[in-house]
Amino acid sequence: MRLRLGQVLPALCLGAAFPLLWYAVWQGSRGNYLDMYQYQLLELQQRLLYAEKENIKRSHELSSALDEIKHIVARRMNVTKNHTAMFYDTTEIERFIVVNGTKLPWTILGDIKWKDLNLPRKLPMHLTNMYYYLPHLREYVDAIFPNVIFGQQRTGVSLVMGIPTVKREKQNYLIDTLHSLLYQLSEEQKKDCIIIIFIAEVNTEYVKSIAESVKTSFPREVQSGVLEVISPPASYYPDFSNLEKTLGDSEDRVRWRTKQNLDYSFLMLYAQPKGTFYLQLEDDIIAKPDYIESIKSFAAQQSQDWMVLEFSQLGFIGKLFKSEDLPFIVDFFLMFYKDKPIDWLIDHLLWVKVCNPEKDAVSIITHCEKEKSKLRIRAKPSLFQHMGIYSSLSGKIQILKDKDFGKNLLYKAHNNPPAKLDTSLRIYQQYTLEKVYKGEDCFWASAPVAGDYIRFTFLNPLEVEKYLFRSGNLEHPGDKLFNTTVEVLPADETLRKELHYNGNKFNYPATKAGYLKIGAFENGIAEGNINKSIGRIQAIRLSVSSDSPFWAILSEVLIKTSEN
Repeated sequence: MRLRLGQVLPALCLGAAFPLLWYAVWQGSRGNYLDMYQYQLLELQQRLLYAEKENIKRSHELSSALDEIKHIVARRMNVTKNHTAMFYDTTEIERFIVVNGTKLPWTILGDIKWKDLNLPRKLPMHLTNMYYYLPHLREYVDAIFPNVIFGQQRTGVSLVMGIPTVKREKQNYLIDTLHSLLYQLSEEQKKDCIIIIFIAEVNTEYVKSIAESVKTSFPREVQSGVLEVISPPASYYPDFSNLEKTLGDSEDRVRWRTKQNLDYSFLMLYAQPKGTFYLQLEDDIIAKPDYIESIKSFAAQQSQDWMVLEFSQLGFIGKLFKSEDLPFIVDFFLMFYKDKPIDWLIDHLLWVKVCNPEKDAVSIITHCEKEKSKLRIRAKPSLFQHMGIYSSLSGKIQILKDKDFGKNLLYKAHNNPPAKLDTSLRIYQQYTLEKVYKGEDCFWASAPVAGDYIRFTFLNPLEVEKYLFRSGNLEHPGDKLFNTTVEVLPADETLRKELHYNGNKFNYPATKAGYLKIGAFENGIAEGNINKSIGRIQAIRLSVSSDSPFWAILSEVLIKTSEN
């Protein structure tokens, strides 16, 4: 079959035109792709510009927030400076937040909520659990941070002692407890321990009054950092009005023990990073003088598997924990804080850890007690005795005594030189001055007034090298001599007459009677050496310069001479 030229030419033209058409289409398509890329590039540029604008905007917002926070800081500093109700001698706990690269203390936040500032809220794991068990805390930024009334924020010690205290209707035992704990502690022991007083109340005036009494009674221990006083923020506590009654307890008792569980938990978490061991105490106890060394010695004898060492058989007194275990223990407390008392919860925790529920009813008790005794180890004799009568629970009287505590030695004997003894104080019953001087008992008298004295006149003038007078004792640690000076009477009459006219001969103030004031009682103790240039001494006198609201006990008298 032959094709005509008229038929072939259109076909050839169409065949030649097709590549040109395809090329044109391809070029158009390529142009579309280029346009799309250009559009996307333009869009990215616009987004980048928008992001830069947003970043500048956010920077301004953060800067404004920072300025506001700084303003709050300045305002709070003025309030703290002018109104020292809660932080009159304070060193705040060192917790910080970071805002726009600036490190700021958490205390500046006040009532501002984290959600209002849109700031991250990062907490340790055990505190995260705390928010789960106490969900109301999520609404308050400072609910888990204590008000540090005063303290030097000491850390790295061997022993941290925690004492929660609350308002009692009739009598407060806290100061006597602190006297007992600090009684006869050496300076080295004081450097290696902390006593944290947790005033578990939210009434500002009450917290201030207790803190002031501690500060007044123990100024040296407060200044050195042995004593810290903290209190909780009001937002820490949940609503106690709708607690379920359990164990047949009254509504008041359920509320009391629930708050007590939360108080212990708060105090434990605060104390946890400060030392190796944590000792739980109460605010109405007395302690044996050697309790710290006894605790360290007993703990050193144990294996590493123990959970609690008990130095008293009563309640939650004298319980020693390893600080590293406290977050885990507190978690368990918080799970059941509304259900049972704290000492029962400790027992249940031990049960969960080591008791085998698959054993039969008879052997499970024997097995369980045996296994728990490996984690909870009892020390004897007890180192702490309960002395309070009026409980913090209204209307409750509790006369509890630890039979393993033993009898207190209320005085210390020394071999003193022969002397004639006299005093203007009114002596109580058989507690005479002669008995403490001979080391047979303590001296006890009614409250001293200005001008009262206790005098030791030697039968023969002596060269006295050292003196020590200790007031108060374990059972009555608050019955101390206050505002009382130690005076010596030189045996040389010529010297006494000279002192009458020139009392500065030895850089000591002199009385008209020729006595030199060489020392004074501090925190119940007067101790010192006597300048040899004074020569032989005829008498030593303790002179009271102001009235005291407390009775006075002398539990130790030491007069050291070259002969004894």
